Amino acid sequence: MSQDYPNAPGPGEHSPGAQNPGGQYPQNPPPGVPPVSGHQGAAGQGGSPPVGGYQGAGGQGGGYHGGHQHDGRPSDPGAGADERTLAIVAHLSPIIAFVVSAGFLSVLGPLLIWMFFRDRGPLVRNASATAFNFHITVWVAIIVGWICFFTIVLIPLGIVIWLVAVGAQVVFSILGAVRANRREIYTYPFQVPILT
Repeated sequence: MSQDYPNAPGPGEHSPGAQNPGGQYPQNPPPGVPPVSGHQGAAGQGGSPPVGGYQGAGGQGGGYHGGHQHDGRPSDPGAGADERTLAIVAHLSPIIAFVVSAGFLSVLGPLLIWMFFRDRGPLVRNASATAFNFHITVWVAIIVGWICFFTIVLIPLGIVIWLVAVGAQVVFSILGAVRANRREIYTYPFQVPILT
């Protein structure tokens, strides 16, 4: 026992919950936190428990999320710079096309990336497919807005539909690009599932 720290364990002693010299994880997690017997890897093989030796709130390890999650979201840790760039372009190309072509070509960028680069990995495949699917949904909303506009009585509803569709297109595309830059697999909130 140390004189500076009277409650500290002496040589050869271990305090409850501390990591011992043999590399074993703590047996006693903090109060109210369930212990972890082991961590299952992505392929179901056993692995070591999360860092800290216990699960955090909601069953998540304290800062440890396995190989395919980033902040609780699915990710592609094997994605390199090229894959990230393709995923970012897939998310942002509809906005660029919207400005250049008034929205008529907004699905072309994600579709071309999906057609030619979908085998590059799950990040590129998901980014291009979900961007295409979401922007088809935006197209449908804009067409519904035009139908409302031509009925004269529903012009205000048509304008609201256009504003919501264009706003959602900009916000969710930028959010998808930011998540792709972090190698996270982003799924748009509402979309017509055409490409997978």
